[in-house]
Amino acid sequence: MKRSWFLNKWMYGMYLILLVITVVIVYNSYKPLPEGTSFEGKVHRVDDVNFIYDLSYKDKSGHAQHEQRIFNDIYQAIEDADEFIVIDMFLFNGFYDGDVHFPKLSKTLTDKLVAKKQANPHIQIIFITDEVNTTYQSYQLEEEKEMRENGIDVIVTNLDRLRDPNPIYSGFYRTFLQWFGESGYGWIRNPLAKSAPKVTVRSYLRLLNIKANHRKLIATEKTALITSANPHDASGYHSNIAFQMDGNIISDFVEAEEAVARFSGGLKQFPIYEKTSMETGEIGVQLLTEGKIYKHVLREIDAAKDGDHIWMAMFYIADRPVVKALTKAAQRGVSIHMILDPNKNAFGSEKIGLPNLPVAAELANLDGENIHIRWYDTEKEQFHTKLMFIQKPEESIIIGGSTNYTERNLDDYNLEANVKIITPTTAEVSKDVNAYFWRLWKNKDGIYTVDYEEYQDELPVFKYITYRIQKIFKFTTY
Repeated sequence: MKRSWFLNKWMYGMYLILLVITVVIVYNSYKPLPEGTSFEGKVHRVDDVNFIYDLSYKDKSGHAQHEQRIFNDIYQAIEDADEFIVIDMFLFNGFYDGDVHFPKLSKTLTDKLVAKKQANPHIQIIFITDEVNTTYQSYQLEEEKEMRENGIDVIVTNLDRLRDPNPIYSGFYRTFLQWFGESGYGWIRNPLAKSAPKVTVRSYLRLLNIKANHRKLIATEKTALITSANPHDASGYHSNIAFQMDGNIISDFVEAEEAVARFSGGLKQFPIYEKTSMETGEIGVQLLTEGKIYKHVLREIDAAKDGDHIWMAMFYIADRPVVKALTKAAQRGVSIHMILDPNKNAFGSEKIGLPNLPVAAELANLDGENIHIRWYDTEKEQFHTKLMFIQKPEESIIIGGSTNYTERNLDDYNLEANVKIITPTTAEVSKDVNAYFWRLWKNKDGIYTVDYEEYQDELPVFKYITYRIQKIFKFTTY
């Protein structure tokens, strides 16, 4: 009788624990987003948008070439600013292994910001970043310390306020593990690099929540720039894109970043951009963040008609609604050309081609007439671009920025930022983006892309099964 009583008590206790975990999972999967996120700015009119890109490739003789422009333009924006600089960057550290000498992006950016503050003490500089750079609060990053010591406001995003994209694990983590923190004596290898400070097991446990402030942008009172590039040394040779623009859209950049600062316990006083009353340019630009990017990506793919052309350059593509929308567009007669990263390496570690190999195989098998795929010919770097370009008879739609086409990036989990550009086909930005895609597709003046069959003449079944299982249980970075 006593044994039966203890057994029932144990079972009731287990039911109660499961109920608590379930409530935690459900709430943190659907809880209200922090105010000001999932932002959809107004369409502003501008005269010009500058398209910028970095490329790593081989010349016709097979020698490695690196064209790097994006951070030069970011440094120039910092130099030109007088009143404020608001910058939000995901990966920001100088840790890496191996004997490759990468550009010192994190240190150079730090030096530029500190020098600006020293030269102009009255300028307000706000630097927002992700806690991945301290391996989830395990140690202090020297670059962040230097900025703080020089009067720059550094804000580390409070990821706990975001929804959980890995709900089963995060439900367990939030219930039992988060209370122990992450700091303390580190004794195991840092996932960023062997050369980085050692970390605690608790840091790895926090990492497995797999969430991020993935934005990459800068705004001053004179200009705004949004990009797919990180000021991260080991990412220094990645291929990336950026768009730079002026005008009233700057106020939307500032507003979107103020929201992050506010829910992360940051500044009470944020800079104000003084809008102009006149907007007469022929190009429309609109800032989109988080789920609003998803809304516009699907809307524009669904609106594409027979005779339109969709170009896509993407590091990760795995979102099922996007894949279905592209399939339906191809069936309507839309011509689709995709340049994808083969997902074969990540900072020196070998990868098995997920998610792009199985997704590409699915798309190629569904419509061989209107869907055309090439792989970027990467070495140790990544084709890190996130860009969609839709050509219509009189108008082009461009959507680019930080966002991979995955559920984690699109569906209000990560913090993301893209710009949508609505432009006449005759505008310079449309011509530049078109020339970029044709350069890569046709291997003009270099070797950029290879045939679809290069990586995928035989796709192992286990990779597709692995991809589908990961999608179901959401225990993945995509």
